Amino acid sequence: MGTVIGEFLPLAVGVAISPIPIVAAILMLLSKNAGSTGSGFGLGWVVGIFAATGIVALLSGGLDTSDSGGSSGSVSWIKVALGVLLVVLAGSQWRARGDASVPKWMQALDRLNFPKAAGLGVALSAINPKNLLLCASAGLVIGTGGLGTGEAVGALVVFTVIAASSVLIPVLGYAVAAQRLRGPLDTLSQWLRANNHQVMAIVLVIMGAAVIGKGLGGL
Repeated sequence: MGTVIGEFLPLAVGVAISPIPIVAAILMLLSKNAGSTGSGFGLGWVVGIFAATGIVALLSGGLDTSDSGGSSGSVSWIKVALGVLLVVLAGSQWRARGDASVPKWMQALDRLNFPKAAGLGVALSAINPKNLLLCASAGLVIGTGGLGTGEAVGALVVFTVIAASSVLIPVLGYAVAAQRLRGPLDTLSQWLRANNHQVMAIVLVIMGAAVIGKGLGGL
């Protein structure tokens, strides 16, 4: 399992440092309904990552390459394709780096309740193309890693915890020390909003190159 964790670790970090969900979580924690929206978003974020990665891992389990060169080549080409898509998304993020507008959904965060915040967490983690590609790449690593059921579930949990940590840490920290964290969270939120596209472009191109390299290495 250690080899699989080592392979998906950069992908988990890539999900964790995605600026938009961090900004969304912070803005919810600074809203009037901080307790319910923050916890709802955190729950949805975890569920979305676990579900998206787990589904791909389950589906790709049938491509296990332990004794099939053909299957091995197919998995490698899938990795290359996922990596190329990540690099393409990186390019689109870089081209949009001058766009400082605030998305409409972000402007409505003050009006969210627990269920809507949880739904937004799921959407940003499991439906958003950037995070979905990272989760799908990790799911492919887990599903084709030759792990037993228990090990695969364990690897999935490890990935989810690491990937969700950047959202869960502010949520849990705010629950313990709300007033002390308000100022630092606001400062971090402003910086991430100003540099969202640049940060995401760098993350995606690095992750894309890593996934392409893994795929080419298996051909």
